[in-house]
Amino acid sequence: MGRIRAIMKRCLPQSVIQLLKRSQLRFRLNDHDWYEDKERFEFLRKALITLKFNGIDGDYAEFGCYGANTFRMVYRILSKYSYDVGPFHLWAFDSFEGLPGTSDAKDEHPEWVKGRMTISLKLFNELCRASGIPGNAYTAVPGLYDQSLAPAASGPRPEKIRLAYVDCDMFTSTSAVLSFLMPRLQHGMILAFDDYYCYSATLPSGERLAVAENFRDNSDWRLVPYVQFGWHGMSFIVEATNEANFAPNR
Repeated sequence: MGRIRAIMKRCLPQSVIQLLKRSQLRFRLNDHDWYEDKERFEFLRKALITLKFNGIDGDYAEFGCYGANTFRMVYRILSKYSYDVGPFHLWAFDSFEGLPGTSDAKDEHPEWVKGRMTISLKLFNELCRASGIPGNAYTAVPGLYDQSLAPAASGPRPEKIRLAYVDCDMFTSTSAVLSFLMPRLQHGMILAFDDYYCYSATLPSGERLAVAENFRDNSDWRLVPYVQFGWHGMSFIVEATNEANFAPNR
């Protein structure tokens, strides 16, 4: 173990080493964080098993990648447990400049401050590399969601998604993500919202409110509650209500 640490100190940037140390220390020093990470990890493990068992294919898409913790969990589960889930590319969508500013009252929350939860694209890539994620296993897409997820945005985008993890906190950001996901929804996929229960003193959670507004009058899809994780997160299985949205027989 000492030899491995010495190699890490020589090869990895100090910023990556410090972030990895904080991530590891949480499991020893802070029971609250340890249980939250454990529940999130267990949710992801169960979700991937469920998707495999139900024959749902497609990629993993993450919206909001601060710390790269959830992103690395997904890759760790796929690589450590050798789940035969078929082709599975990982997508990371983030401004890589922290939370955006907003004038929409529906984004109001004492913790959603412009610039908070910033991780640079460089640091994100370094953390992925330090965790053994090969560069060809994922695609990072930088930019504010109203631009990077717009229909006319350039560059590669996932065509089919089996698991989407939404961790962008704010109503406007989550609404932009859901607009991007709507034409990519498929029966049996799983949507997870990391901040579903993060209410302010005057408003529902931005993520919960965005989900309610985007699915309220949707006659094609409904969300079936799946697994709650931590005190803050909730997931749903997407269920088609229109036969046209069912996948053709394999």
